[in-house]
Amino acid sequence: MAQEQIQIQTQKQQQVQRLSQQQMLQVKLLEMPLTELEESVNAELDDNPALEAGGEEADDINTNDTPESTEDDFDTQKEREERQDALDSALERMRSDDDLPTYDARQQHNNADYEEIVYGDTTSFIDKLNEQVGERVLTERQKEILEYFIGSLDDDGLLRKDLESISDELAIYHGIDATTKELEDVLKILQDFDPAGIGARSLQECLLLQVERKVENGEWDRDGQFYKYIHTILTHYFDAFTKKHWTKIQASLSLTDAQVEALQREIRKLNPKPGASMGETQGRNVQQITPDFIVETDDNGTVTFSLNHGNLPELHVSPAFNDMLAAYKENKAGMNRQAKEALLYAKEKVDKAQGFIEAVKQRRHTLQVTMKAIIDIQRKFFQDGDEAELKPMILKDIADRTGLDISTISRVSNIKYAQTRWGTFPLRFFFSDSYTTEDGEEMSTRKIKVALKEVIQKEDKSKPLSDDALAKVMKKKGFPIARRTVAKYREQLGLPVARLRKE
Repeated sequence: MAQEQIQIQTQKQQQVQRLSQQQMLQVKLLEMPLTELEESVNAELDDNPALEAGGEEADDINTNDTPESTEDDFDTQKEREERQDALDSALERMRSDDDLPTYDARQQHNNADYEEIVYGDTTSFIDKLNEQVGERVLTERQKEILEYFIGSLDDDGLLRKDLESISDELAIYHGIDATTKELEDVLKILQDFDPAGIGARSLQECLLLQVERKVENGEWDRDGQFYKYIHTILTHYFDAFTKKHWTKIQASLSLTDAQVEALQREIRKLNPKPGASMGETQGRNVQQITPDFIVETDDNGTVTFSLNHGNLPELHVSPAFNDMLAAYKENKAGMNRQAKEALLYAKEKVDKAQGFIEAVKQRRHTLQVTMKAIIDIQRKFFQDGDEAELKPMILKDIADRTGLDISTISRVSNIKYAQTRWGTFPLRFFFSDSYTTEDGEEMSTRKIKVALKEVIQKEDKSKPLSDDALAKVMKKKGFPIARRTVAKYREQLGLPVARLRKE
């Protein structure tokens, strides 16, 4: 019996929460680190003639007739005249937004004092990957997803988030509804970038990507024994490989001692941290780091902080545009078509300037209340600089104290740094989970890890402690954690099992 396919069209009413343009601008500016914000402000100043830099109070400041103040007044007046000329020219030839100025986000800073607080190379690991994005033929959707992947990589260049989580984040924060299959396809594009191994989701995948790249580059022959042995080891004997059970691998693959030595030598050439070869080092990014917060601790233990404004100028709406807008509105009845177009143009630019100024102010307020809450909780660390003194603190703790949404706190904490008396730290450094003991006592996992690391560093290397023995030592030190918890924290610290620590 033949089956028929019937198409049915139905209507469904659905509530969808969408951010307004102003909210999207506030979110965008909030996510930016200081250097990127400076570029955005300068681009907006170039693009919008209704937005001006410099304090509004400069319009009616002192009438002192010293040569210096006269020169400042002259420069201010000159700038206004130039802006007015530019505005008049734009209005005369205006027919559509196609004639308006475009963004130029690449601004150079020559302030020597400002450069003193910039650390490391000016081209970051992320920048180098984004350059490669521009070299590929991609759709806009693929570019957005790819750039989100790049922003989600850890210091080693690996992707620790699962694709389901990234799918949710893209839907919530960027309005991109992508399936895990689509994300998998885009991730393969990232994994084809240089250096080999970038974007891998595990050490095993990282090493296998590098092996495949060697074949693609012609360094190894896919049909050769050399490639087959290494691929087999990393695919089927990876657990034994990570535990250095080479005797087991040798027996299983019937390898000679010379073959094992040759394979070990080649595997050691693979890079488990491909991000390090792009200007990254373990635990600290060697890239341009400009602290967004300056935290100061005096000898009495008083902690204060300020926002680093860098080269950010004070912003205000152009008085010339405001006057023009008022003048047009007063003569609204007798306007011709060109005058109405000019009114719409001026109003659009003024509204956009006001919105941008408000978004910058909102960003400043959000950063201030968030950092204040972090200092209130982690005051002991800012006073003493002892990492073990960091209290358990998660995003929700700061959200509850500030009244802000957790997603907002997450954006503030991402890619932003605080310069303290004890060094410059990413904001994420101050967050840590808690561990609750059988007695109900809550401890910072970071504090436990610091104590565990110290115990392992001080152990007798000829007789290293097993995880069970470490658990007993930790209990005596006031950290009653189970053996499996010791094993988990030891692995997170990158420390091997006892027999591999033996010297």
